[in-house]
Amino acid sequence: MAYSPFNLSGKVALVTGGNGGIGLGSADALAQAGADICIWGRNDEKNQAAVEQLKQHGTKVHAIVCDVADESAVETSFAETLSVMGRVDTCFANAGVGGGGRSPFHERTSEQWHRVTSVNLDGLFYTLRAAAKHMVERSQQGDPGGRLIATSSLAAIMGMARAEHYAATKGAVISMMQALAIEYARHGITAHSILPGHIHTGMTDATYQNEKFVDAVMPRIPMRRWGKPEDFGGIAVYLASDASAYHTAETFLIDGGFFMF
Repeated sequence: MAYSPFNLSGKVALVTGGNGGIGLGSADALAQAGADICIWGRNDEKNQAAVEQLKQHGTKVHAIVCDVADESAVETSFAETLSVMGRVDTCFANAGVGGGGRSPFHERTSEQWHRVTSVNLDGLFYTLRAAAKHMVERSQQGDPGGRLIATSSLAAIMGMARAEHYAATKGAVISMMQALAIEYARHGITAHSILPGHIHTGMTDATYQNEKFVDAVMPRIPMRRWGKPEDFGGIAVYLASDASAYHTAETFLIDGGFFMF
């Protein structure tokens, strides 16, 4: 018999950036555990492909085209999420962008800086603000509880040359989630950061085709492989479940041992 607290039947999870990579890997596991899923993504074609995959698990699935860097789009999308799904028990703020061409810091333009911060930091704020408001309102009506999860990065705790804008946003994720954990604990709401290491997704595919990069990095990963989106399914289910009700303000590093080694 399965451990019943991991059963997510009756719960709704919102996953931003849920149409691919870590977001889709997490959403897939959440759906397998019984959760209804709403994904947000900027690409409608990818959204629909993700919906078809997630529907195979027999739960309710909905997708919304949303750019989290757009404050009004987030507000509208969250309202639609509630209208279609009824509630949000878990908000996994996973949408993000990389650092691009990684020019030297002293040559970085304001446009390059704001491209990353607008999605990775402003988008995180807009998304979590909407989710927290909804969860607090539920709590005040006698229905406490909720899960706030955000994707940070190994870049938040290790020096990443030429990606200071990306690293800065991912460091901010940790600080924000720790603060949210303390502020909303009285409502039964938990908050956590997930720090992926070297994970093979569409966003990192070009990097991992670089032989020089592979030769330099792979020997430093004790598990001797890149991470995969499905490697995040277990932690997503745990954090969304009742099993983690007394666990909050955590920073989960999932990197195959890279940082420790």
